[in-house]
Amino acid sequence: LYFSAQEGILIFYHIKDLQYEIKICADISQPISSLIFSPDYSSLLLITDQGTVYSYRPARSGEAVKLLDTSSSCFLAADFLTPGNNYCVSVTISGEVQVWSLEDGTYLSKLNLGIEVHET
Repeated sequence: LYFSAQEGILIFYHIKDLQYEIKICADISQPISSLIFSPDYSSLLLITDQGTVYSYRPARSGEAVKLLDTSSSCFLAADFLTPGNNYCVSVTISGEVQVWSLEDGTYLSKLNLGIEVHET
């Protein structure tokens, strides 16, 4: 079970029978608003309210890697671009859809929808 604390800490609870173990996986020092697993559960996107997106790979047990920082462009949401686990897609309130590489956070392309986007 993965969850985030208010302070921006990603925590893992390993639960087996009546025993559990707690592990702090990453500290990004920003409140995490969303956790999204890739389709094969090999990667986890950590999304902050400020529009920063981090990638965490549980099997590698490393630090979270900052992929993108959209804080200046009214970030709305991000998710994995499927099939596969190589790309992330983000959208801003202004309607700009962006595609990013999950390997190194490289910006690959964008599409402007020409309309304002809202959460539902």
